[in-house]
Amino acid sequence: MSYKQTSLQRFRLKRIVDNLASKEGRGTELVSLYVPPGRQISDVLAMLRQEYGTATNIKSDTTRKNVQDAITRVSHRIKLFKKVPEKGLVFFSGAITQNGVGSERLEFYVITPPEPINIYLYRCDARFHTEHLKELLREKKTYGILIIDSSATTYATLQGSRLEIVQEITSGIPGKHRAGGQSAARFQRLREAKVQEYFKRVGKHANDLFMQIPNLESIIIGGPGPTKQDFEKENYLHYTLKEKIIATIDTAYVGDQGVKEVMKQSPKLLRRVRYVEEKRIIQKFLYEIAHDTGLATYGENEVRQSLKMGAVKTLLLSEDLDAVRVTLRCNACDYIKQETMKQQTLLNSEKSTNVQPCPKCTESTIYVAEVKDLIDSLVELAEQAGSDVEIISTETEEGVMLKESFGSIAAILRFKSADQY
Repeated sequence: MSYKQTSLQRFRLKRIVDNLASKEGRGTELVSLYVPPGRQISDVLAMLRQEYGTATNIKSDTTRKNVQDAITRVSHRIKLFKKVPEKGLVFFSGAITQNGVGSERLEFYVITPPEPINIYLYRCDARFHTEHLKELLREKKTYGILIIDSSATTYATLQGSRLEIVQEITSGIPGKHRAGGQSAARFQRLREAKVQEYFKRVGKHANDLFMQIPNLESIIIGGPGPTKQDFEKENYLHYTLKEKIIATIDTAYVGDQGVKEVMKQSPKLLRRVRYVEEKRIIQKFLYEIAHDTGLATYGENEVRQSLKMGAVKTLLLSEDLDAVRVTLRCNACDYIKQETMKQQTLLNSEKSTNVQPCPKCTESTIYVAEVKDLIDSLVELAEQAGSDVEIISTETEEGVMLKESFGSIAAILRFKSADQY
C-alpha cells in the first residue's frame, strides 16, 4: 500500500516536529516511544512496566518521579488502543522546563504519523527524539538520474536518501580524430551514425528501466559537455519520460562521480518538483481571477463564507500565515464573538478584554474562551466541506504573490457563490 503525503500533512508534521524539538527537560526526564505497525500492545506495555521498575533506581527523587509519571501517562494512553494503527504510533511525555531551568510541567503528545514507521524505539533523555519523525519529511519519491557523455552513460535511481547505480553502458563511439586512410567526411558520417546508434541504445535502456518504476516522479539528466543536450532534444526517450525531465545539469564527470555531483545538487532540484506543483496550483487560481470566471476568491471572510457553502474545491493557504482565530465570550450572557488577529497581538488582546464590559449585557467582562491557529480553523472548515487543502511555500514568485497580494488565503471554487449571479 502506498501513502501519499499531502502538503497539509507535511505542514502539520513539520509544525509538530519543530515544536517538540524545542522542548527541554532535566537529565533523562523526557520519554520518546516509537511503536511500529504490527507490534503487540501487550509487548509494549510489558516493556513500559520494566522501564518503570528500572526508574526506581534513579537517585534523584524529582527525576525518578518525573520519569515514572511520564511512563505512566504513556501506558495509560496506549491501553486505549486495541492494536497499533497501520501507520504506527509515536508518544512523547515528560516534564518540560524553560531553557533547562525553572518550574517544570508534565506534557504529553501522541502522534499518528502520516506514513508507516519502521522503528521500535524507547528513549529517556533531556530532549524528545524527533529525528525519526523528521525522516518522514524527507523526499520518499523515486527519481531517475541519467548521466551521459560521448563515452558512456550511467543510470541511477534516488529514493529518499537511498541512491542506487543501476546500470552503465559504453558508447563505442570513436574519438574525434580520424584514423589514417579515410577521408574526413567519411569518418564524420561514420561517427555520426555511431552517435545515433548510441543515443538509441541510451534511450532504450532508459525506457526499459525507468518506465518499470511505479510512480516515477521525475528525471534528472547530467553530464559533461553538450552530449546531454543533443540527446535530450531528440525523441530517444518515451514521451512520458521526456515530460518528467526537471533539470539538465553540467557535471565534470560521468559514472559514479557524475552521479555524486548530481546528488550534491539534488536537494535544490527535488524541491523544484513541489515548487512546480505549487506554481501550477497558483497559476490555476490566477487564471480564474484574471478571467473573472467567478470560480476563485480570496481574503479570509470571502473564503470562510465559501467554505461554509461547500463551494471550495481547493483551499490555498500560505505556510507563513501567522494569525489566530480568537473566540470571546461573556460569563453572564450568551454573547460570543470571533476575531482574527496576529499571534503577537494576542497577549495584548487578552489583557484588554479582561477589563472590557460585555457589549450585550454590560454586567460582566468578556474573556478569551478559545484560541485556534487560523490555518487549523480554516482547514477544519475545509475538511467538513470535503475541500482539498494546499499549503503553499513562499519560495516561488507565485507563493509570495499569494501571501502579499491575496492575504495568504485563497480558494479555487467548485461553483459560483450566490452573490456572484
